[in-house]
Amino acid sequence: MSMAGNLRRVTSLGRVGGLRRVARLARRRPRVDLSHHARSPLGSAVVNCVAYEDGVRVPAGRDLLDTVRRVRKSDEGFVWLGLHEPTDQEFAGIGRLFDLHPLAVEDAVDAHQRPKLERYGETLFAVFKTVCYVEHTELTATSEVVNTGEIMVFVGEDFVITVRHGRHGSLGPLREGLEADPQQLAKGPAAVLHAVADHVVDDYLHVTDAVQADIDQVETDVFATNGARADPGRIYQLKRELLELKRAVAPLHRPLEELATRPIRVIDPEIQAYFRDVSDHQLRATEQIAAFDELLNSILQAHLAQVTVAQNEDMRRITAWAAMIAVPTMVCGVYGMNFDHMPELHWQFGYPLVIGLISVICLVLYRSFRRNGWL
Repeated sequence: MSMAGNLRRVTSLGRVGGLRRVARLARRRPRVDLSHHARSPLGSAVVNCVAYEDGVRVPAGRDLLDTVRRVRKSDEGFVWLGLHEPTDQEFAGIGRLFDLHPLAVEDAVDAHQRPKLERYGETLFAVFKTVCYVEHTELTATSEVVNTGEIMVFVGEDFVITVRHGRHGSLGPLREGLEADPQQLAKGPAAVLHAVADHVVDDYLHVTDAVQADIDQVETDVFATNGARADPGRIYQLKRELLELKRAVAPLHRPLEELATRPIRVIDPEIQAYFRDVSDHQLRATEQIAAFDELLNSILQAHLAQVTVAQNEDMRRITAWAAMIAVPTMVCGVYGMNFDHMPELHWQFGYPLVIGLISVICLVLYRSFRRNGWL
């Protein structure tokens, strides 16, 4: 039976006895770090459960419950539990074991939350929006540029729980990077929270750099010789994708500022300086997105102006040709009337004179329009 299957059985078991039963069932399955992109088989909500003391991974207990008891009994270290898109049944037992608030548990399971930071007693609950750039060979009016996901983090004095939603934002490399820096990891669960925030914000900067390349390409196309023929749908699509990116990045400013400035029991004061650095990076990403939005507005206005200019040029050409056609039409219309007394009607040179007069007038008009740039 899988770890996910074990957790589903919690809802039908008692509070203490149920957790013990789940723990006994869980130890039958060896732990595998599913968070790493190279080893992430589908079908299991449990990513990993590891205990750390003084920044070093220590042998886990016989099961999840035993691991948590050992950490709490020694009063040192913490447990890091990672989950990926858990269901209500899978998360119910974990919520009871770590005494998580039901509202926070509901947010972690349902996802689609706004970036935020909340405190429930001694537990800190943070929500981060993850983003990734969707590679494409050519930007079209329907191209997906930005894909979003979520990472929820529960932080207590002796535990940290990460809940990831989406197919990107893997925390496996992040975990390995932290384990390679025991001094930082020794600062406790707050170090994991900072690492997650830093990881998420760094992705923001990478995505904004990639989006800038798309904007530069659109700008080049608009100001090309045939810029009036450019597809405005690409500009609107970029604005839509940029709005999605803004919704992920901008709301994170207040939670990061709170983590960097306000005293929080589960946050080591030394870690707050690191959060200030993350906040600076987030502010940079927010400013870039705002600048991109203004630039796209300018590009769209320039495109519309080019379309208007092109239409005016077309209308001038049509008007010039219509003026030249009006001369023979008028003369021929006069001579097409059924009157007995017409100018030069019975004169031998009347027809050549009229044709010559039409040609001279049309030539004068043509040269005049060419000189004024109408043709």
